[in-house]
Amino acid sequence: MRPKPNAVPEKPKSCFFCVHAINDIDYKDLRTIQRFTSSYSKIVPRRRSGTCVKHQRMISQAIKRARIMALIPFTVR
Repeated sequence: MRPKPNAVPEKPKSCFFCVHAINDIDYKDLRTIQRFTSSYSKIVPRRRSGTCVKHQRMISQAIKRARIMALIPFTVR
């Protein structure tokens, strides 16, 4: 891939959970979970959120569990 002309180099994003030394992601912690969902209640991808692979898997599982428990909606009307 060629670099875009006049593109500003982006600084690498660091994982929120690695920086704050959070090992467990609880599905009941809605404030943290909603940080990683879009305005349409979709799970934000790694390239946008900056999380590592391990924590991205954990956050997606937590979001799915919270949806099943009806803590967050599947879709926004």
